[in-house]
Amino acid sequence: MGFEISTIRHFSASHQLQLYDGSLEPLHGHNWAVKVTVSAPKLDAIGVVMDFHALERLVDGVVGEMHNRHLNDLEPFSRVNPSAEGVAMQVAAGLHLGTGITLISVEVWETADNSATYRP
Repeated sequence: MGFEISTIRHFSASHQLQLYDGSLEPLHGHNWAVKVTVSAPKLDAIGVVMDFHALERLVDGVVGEMHNRHLNDLEPFSRVNPSAEGVAMQVAAGLHLGTGITLISVEVWETADNSATYRP
C-alpha cells in the first residue's frame, strides 16, 4: 500500500472519430477534463507524494498541446482514433514522472457524464 494524489486539468478541443464503417463522424468539440492519479510507496522528505503544482505543470504540458486544437491534426491521432480512450493514452505517454512516482491512471471526460480511464 502507498499514497496517491490526483489532479484534474481542463482543455477544449474538437475531434472526429473514425467510425466502424471507415467514415468520420461530424466535426464537434468538447470541454475535456483530465484526471491524473500518481502514487508513491512512501512520502518524501516533506511528507508528500509529490508537489501538486509540479504534477499540474506536468499534465498541463501535455494537455496544453491539445488545447483549442483539432485533435485529428495532432500526432499520434493520424494513427490513433482521438477518442477519450486515445486521449487518455496520449496523456499517459506524455507524462515524465520522477523517480519513485508511479502513474496509476488517466481518466478523460468528453462530457460531464462520459469518461474513459487508462491504467498503464
